[in-house]
Amino acid sequence: MQKEILQASAAPYYAAGLSWLLYSLMFPLYRLMDFILVTVLSTAVFAVSRKLFPPKKVVVEVSEPVIRTGSGESDRMIAEGQAYLARIRAANDRIEDPAISDQISRLEEISRKIFDFIAENPRKVSDVRKFLNYYLPTVLKLLNTYDKLTRQTIQGENITATTQRIEAIMTTVIKAFEKQLDRLFQDQALDISTDITVLEGMLAQEGLTGDEFSLSGPDKIELKL
Repeated sequence: MQKEILQASAAPYYAAGLSWLLYSLMFPLYRLMDFILVTVLSTAVFAVSRKLFPPKKVVVEVSEPVIRTGSGESDRMIAEGQAYLARIRAANDRIEDPAISDQISRLEEISRKIFDFIAENPRKVSDVRKFLNYYLPTVLKLLNTYDKLTRQTIQGENITATTQRIEAIMTTVIKAFEKQLDRLFQDQALDISTDITVLEGMLAQEGLTGDEFSLSGPDKIELKL
């Protein structure tokens, strides 16, 4: 998994240290005032250097967090899936076509959401067994093949046809992965739908769903909502 961080330049620190060295060569450092002056000088040099050499954004590789669900099967399948994702990401780094690269990134995003769902619902691991055992390995094979073919210096008819088929199937694969993720929430959607139906029935039974209701007391007060 890649993460963008700010990396500070070492140049300001070198410049501040150099200012101490130059000052000590030009003036003796045996008075308190000398130390104060060189401190002020090095601080100013450091501040100026920070503006000349600001921190840069760099992309670094960070390892996927180890997911522990309490289910040995779920942990094993998620670990295998993350390993495939790492290899798919490596293939993405090698592929130069920006359109395919964007599709691979989308595929990674969906896959990660699927893993997150299984981490929270390990009993649903059987619903994604084919996704983990067949779809991800097959996608990895296609991308590795695409990478090798597009690097050929001579693009013959077979190479061109194969790369075009891989490009075409990526859209279908992404839609299939999105549908796989949506299916995982089917039970939750049914539970919520049931809860809403029951709530609506109870509110209607209590007469709380109309446009008007009245409060009974010493004097009858009618409220219109």
